[in-house]
Amino acid sequence: MLVVGTHSIHVRRFVQGLLDAGESVVLATDRAEKLAVHPALREQFVVDFGVRHVVATPRRLRQAIARWQPRVVHAHQANSVAWHAVRAAGGRVPVVVTLWGSDVLTLPQRSPLHRWMVRRTLRRASAWTADAQVLLQAAAALAADGPAERAWIPLGIDRPPAAEGAVRERRILSCRLHKPLYRIDAIVDAFARLPPACDGWILEVAADGPERAALERRAAALGLGARVEFSGLLAPEALARAYRRSAVFVSVPVSDGTSVSLLEAMAAGCLPVLSDLPANREWVQDGRDGLLVAGLDGLTAALERAIGWWQSGRWDAEGRPRNERRVEEHALLARNVGQFRALYARVAPPARGPA
Repeated sequence: MLVVGTHSIHVRRFVQGLLDAGESVVLATDRAEKLAVHPALREQFVVDFGVRHVVATPRRLRQAIARWQPRVVHAHQANSVAWHAVRAAGGRVPVVVTLWGSDVLTLPQRSPLHRWMVRRTLRRASAWTADAQVLLQAAAALAADGPAERAWIPLGIDRPPAAEGAVRERRILSCRLHKPLYRIDAIVDAFARLPPACDGWILEVAADGPERAALERRAAALGLGARVEFSGLLAPEALARAYRRSAVFVSVPVSDGTSVSLLEAMAAGCLPVLSDLPANREWVQDGRDGLLVAGLDGLTAALERAIGWWQSGRWDAEGRPRNERRVEEHALLARNVGQFRALYARVAPPARGPA
C-alpha cells in the first residue's frame, strides 16, 4: 500500500494498524512520522502537498509507485493531498480517498478553484471512505458522480486500557486543538458561567495550538484560577488517564466528522457534550448517549445538565455502558483496518511484489 497524508497522529496510527495486520506499506507525508521500525514499512518519504507543487509532488509519488508497484494508493483527505495522489496514479493504480470532514464540508466553499480541485479528486478516485455518513453524502452532492465503492469506516481507536483503579473526578475535559474551528474560548466562557453549585468542578484544557496563550489570558481574566488546568499536548498514556478520570467530555467545533477524541471519550466512559452536528448525531442521541448543543448560548446549561446527570449516578448505570459497547462493536482500529483491507480487495487486483 502507498499511504499518502499529512503529518498526523491519525495517519501514523492508521499505518501502524496496516503494518500490524500484515500489509506492506510505503508512506508519503509532508513531515516525517515517528513510526516504530517495522520490516513491512518499505519506505517513508516527505513531499510538499502545496498546490503550487503541481509537477514535483506527483512526480515523486509516481517514482514510488513505479518502484514499489502498490496494489492501492490510499490518500487521507480529499484536498491537495488526494489531488496530487490521483494525478500521480493516473488511473493505473486504484486510489482510495478517506474524507476527514473539512475537505468536503468547508474547503470547497473557499473558492471556485478549491471546489474544482475537490470535485475532480472525488471523481477520479476508485473509492471513498468516511467515518460519518454526512461526509459521504456531501461528497456525492459535490461530485455529482464518482465511484460505486463508498464505505462508512471509522478510522478507529486502540482498545482502551482497563479502568481498574481509575477514580472518576469532578472534571470536564476538552482536548481538541486550540484553533478557531474548535471554539475552546466558548468552552472556557461557558464553564465560567456555571452556577456556584458547580464550583467544585475543574475544566482541563488539554492539547495546544495558536490560541493557547489567548485562552490562558481569557481564563485568568475570568478569575477562574486553578479551576482551569491547561495541560498541553498529552502523550497517549497521559491522555488515556485524562479521559478515565474525567466525568464529562466537551467538544463544540463549528464542523466535524467523527472525531477520534469523541470515540476515545466514549470508550473511556465520559459523558459527551457536543455540537449538534450530523456526524455527532450518528454516535450520540441527545439525552440518551450524551448531550447535543445547537448553539453556544446553550453550552453552559448543557454542562450544568451533564454535571447533574453524572452526579445522579444515572449516567454510569445507563449511558456509559451503552457508549462503551458501541465503540467496542464499531470503532476499534483492528476491526476497522480489516474493513479497509476488504475494500482494497474489492478495488484492486491481487498483491504483487516490487519490480
